[in-house]
Amino acid sequence: MVTPLKRPRATPQDLRHKDPAPRRVTVLGATGSVGCNTIDLLSREPERFAVEAVTAKSNAALLARQARSLGARMAVVADDASYRDLKSALSGTGIEAASGAAAVVEAAERPADWVMAAIVGAAGLEATLAAVRRGAFVALANKECLVCAGPLMMDEVADSGATLLPVDSEHNAIFQVFDFEHPESVERIVLTASGGPFRSLAVADMERVTPAQAVAHPNWDMGAKISVDSATMMNKGLELIEAHFLFAMPVEKLEILVHPQSIVHSLVAYVDGSVLAQLGTPDMRTPIACALAWPRRMAAPSARLDLAKIGSLTFEAPDSQRFPSLGLAREALQSGGSAPTILNAANEIAVHGFLQNRIGFLDIPRIVGLTLERIPSGPLGALGDVFEIDRLARQVAAEIAERRSVSA
Repeated sequence: MVTPLKRPRATPQDLRHKDPAPRRVTVLGATGSVGCNTIDLLSREPERFAVEAVTAKSNAALLARQARSLGARMAVVADDASYRDLKSALSGTGIEAASGAAAVVEAAERPADWVMAAIVGAAGLEATLAAVRRGAFVALANKECLVCAGPLMMDEVADSGATLLPVDSEHNAIFQVFDFEHPESVERIVLTASGGPFRSLAVADMERVTPAQAVAHPNWDMGAKISVDSATMMNKGLELIEAHFLFAMPVEKLEILVHPQSIVHSLVAYVDGSVLAQLGTPDMRTPIACALAWPRRMAAPSARLDLAKIGSLTFEAPDSQRFPSLGLAREALQSGGSAPTILNAANEIAVHGFLQNRIGFLDIPRIVGLTLERIPSGPLGALGDVFEIDRLARQVAAEIAERRSVSA
């Protein structure tokens, strides 16, 4: 049984008056693409927000600049080797510097009203859960948290009273037009996908795709891992699983539609034949601003949508032969239990191998599929089960990737 997401209620006072004090925020994954866009919005209205903590994996120089410019109380690098650089860059500022995985979790536990969860991959799970458990507003940009531990995460949200605000453009679009009061009136959810840079490339040519080509997304400016996921369309498979948990929709009511212009970010179809959609230019600052200012709105510098200039919007069904990752994700969701956890872990290992030029582009879904075949799906009773199956799946996927690398 999936615990559904609930839209936070906005009282008349919420909507009528400004906050009596600045909203205190923490940004987990501040130096990544989503994190930098969040920092950009925070810097535009400094009187409206106060920054509690910012974290990064290892980019101490950028993190220190962000912390100084926003007056953060704490800055954390997950990589201990980067601590000395961070400490030096923050010398004399009064900003607390720390390092290590435990310190990242501590940053999430600090008293911020609103937390951006933008650490890429399964590495963001513990810190995101820490923010959820204290009942914060959690802006969720890390889809892997729900893919790896969806039932556990949604149960924690329900138990703690935390508020999840989806930040992925697709899920944020659904959030804005979904009838939370009458979910039974929803007939289906349609997630849109750009199709990535290889939407029309012949399968034979995809064997020779390079990392540089794969990260060059035609519409969105994203990090390397997410860009590769977009190129394989695994990102849409992960988003399908995320949508299932966020909106408590069964897999048969979830669809994917390729929309190359990336203007319609997702659609919700209702039983009366109505279809509601959220539109906007492809700029992550729009969904981030929606979450950051909730339940109101705030100005964002995104380019304004000019439909007359665009002229036409096109849609097509995804090609399952060219993008087998979509089928793998749907099968994992249908299998349930630990299958999505295995899917995500294997994909992270395979994408890493591809970015290091050790395996080919089409080896990514092959490795994921083989890993799913070799590890049987089982129940996830506790968070420890998630970490154990994640570890095992990474080990198996790495062994498969090594054999493919050697044979190549």
